[in-house]
Amino acid sequence: MTTSPLLPDTGATPAGAPDPAADGTGAALRALLRRRRPAAVPRQRAAAAAPGLPRQRTAAATGREPAARPPREPGERRPLAHWIDHARVARWTARLVALVGLLTVGSAVWPVDLSRLRLLVHAVPRSGILAAHITAAAVGVLLVLLAGGLRRRKRTAWWAVVGLSAAATVLHLLKGLDWEEAGVTAALCLALVALRRHFTALNDPRSRWRAPLFGLAIAAGGVVCGVGFLAARSERLRGAPGYRAMLEASLAGLVGQSGGVTFVAGRTAHAFALLTGTFGIAALTVAVLLALRPIGRAPGAGPAELATVRRLLEAHGDADSLGYFAIRPDKDVIVSPNGQAAIAYRVLNGVSLAAGDPIGERSCWPEVIDAWLAEARRHAWAPAVIGCSEPAGEAYRRAGLDAIELGDEAILDSATFTLDGRPMRGVRQAVARMRRAGYTVDVRPIASLTPAELAEAITAADAFRVGEVERGFSMALGRLGRPDDDACVLVVARDEADRVRGLLHLVPWGGSGLSLDLMRGDRSAPNGLVELMVAALMAYTEAAGVRHVSLNFAMFRSVFARGERLGAGPVLRLWRRALLFASRFWQIESLYRANAKFRPQWRPRYLCFAAGRDLPRIGLAALRAEAFVTVSMAWFTGRPHRGPRTAPPEPADGTVATPRGATPGIDAR
Repeated sequence: MTTSPLLPDTGATPAGAPDPAADGTGAALRALLRRRRPAAVPRQRAAAAAPGLPRQRTAAATGREPAARPPREPGERRPLAHWIDHARVARWTARLVALVGLLTVGSAVWPVDLSRLRLLVHAVPRSGILAAHITAAAVGVLLVLLAGGLRRRKRTAWWAVVGLSAAATVLHLLKGLDWEEAGVTAALCLALVALRRHFTALNDPRSRWRAPLFGLAIAAGGVVCGVGFLAARSERLRGAPGYRAMLEASLAGLVGQSGGVTFVAGRTAHAFALLTGTFGIAALTVAVLLALRPIGRAPGAGPAELATVRRLLEAHGDADSLGYFAIRPDKDVIVSPNGQAAIAYRVLNGVSLAAGDPIGERSCWPEVIDAWLAEARRHAWAPAVIGCSEPAGEAYRRAGLDAIELGDEAILDSATFTLDGRPMRGVRQAVARMRRAGYTVDVRPIASLTPAELAEAITAADAFRVGEVERGFSMALGRLGRPDDDACVLVVARDEADRVRGLLHLVPWGGSGLSLDLMRGDRSAPNGLVELMVAALMAYTEAAGVRHVSLNFAMFRSVFARGERLGAGPVLRLWRRALLFASRFWQIESLYRANAKFRPQWRPRYLCFAAGRDLPRIGLAALRAEAFVTVSMAWFTGRPHRGPRTAPPEPADGTVATPRGATPGIDAR
């Protein structure tokens, strides 16, 4: 029979399907095409699939989305290629717009061709020509600034760039009959109109602190244009002023002052004053307008979403040890249409960063993942997931994301944990030494603590914290002692003088487990404090009917474990040495060793992403979310950045936390 180039040649007609060769009208072939997805051109991915997650490639985009998506077969991966192609078009268009903006600025500050100017003055007054020069320079700077929004496919940025490029076309003609530049901006305008379907993203939630940044950017553009104006007309200046004097004159011109340079002709002085003054007024106006514009919703789920998450945790909380952390105050929540699944996430650095597994019925995961990805597409956010399990990684992979192994979670089983045996000798000796020193440990649910005891624990946690920044996102709750968290468990270690020297805070892991949220200790306490608290916790779990405890997370654990074995390859050994070097600055290996001494079960966690080129900004977003990299607002507000949590006056509302992996003097989350 005749095979279609769109279908793989299996050598036979599928069972139950008509033979296309027997139907001259092509109806049978169309039936086959409706039943089977066309073969896709493979796309090279930038990152390899994670161990345990089969490697598959996405389909190449056709540039337009189909009217109706064919049903997916089990295990089939949906392509995100149409989204990636949109991003590629937006990226190159943004570069072109920035280049045209620089060209427009350069053309505005460069002297006019006198032969063309003689023709122009018969139709346009000199004041109009001067105004066109100044306006063109401002338009060029705005094009450069708007290129960032265009790269993120923002619809409002597209509208603004289309209008500015059309205006620039007219301005190029009015300022000196610059046909060449006018042709470039006109072509850009037409190209943007032709590519309009690629720029459909909505605006991000707004924040006031961006206003001064944008105003400063416009002012900086005015300074650059002012220096360029003076440098291009140096023959019209008295003496030979240097660039420092030109810079001083440009800065003074932003606020309507003069100085730094002396002009030979008054016309040039007036033009320079108009240029820099326009930028100064524009910077102030834009900053004020942005500061006064309506503010979008702050990060954090609403009461209805939180109620849904708590309901899903009660029914499906056993599935993921990180599920309870979805109710952090700085996480948003998106719920599936049927209300049976939810994803907690936060938007940072243009990245929609989800953490852990979707919460809820596993059969409903595809629906909530679709909803989350659709929101990311609407806003042109890069989707990413940190710390998901293998089943969730498979679900995200089927939705079109790639995955790499991030590390391993340490799980202690209450039924098998023991201090006996030679492998636990070090832990056993540390526990015995602390008990001989008079240390005691109290393990109780939050609900059983008195207000005074809770206030004492909060005060101690604040005192034991190293630095001002509260860290944590994917594996931290972000609060301590809330009445609605009464199922959490607090472990408090005291010395012989009954002073609090260390504490653990654990959140529920379904109905039969606990997950470590906070570990803090006095840096002056003897070695063995962590071992003592963990041993007391495991003794409590046996009596309380808790079956397992999620202790901590070790990033790149498999590299350390496999890299030190006999027969490890050169690449693995090199990667291990690089991590050992990094461990001098960040506690990577020490955290792994601190977990390994308890002989836990290791469960891998994954990082999922849509495109390899997004990994740098995903990494930055993750570091910002975990507060390992902070963007300080002190420059604008005068207050230091302390993360999303501070301890309020009432003990019941205290909020202190340290994430898994953070170490306030001891190995801790």
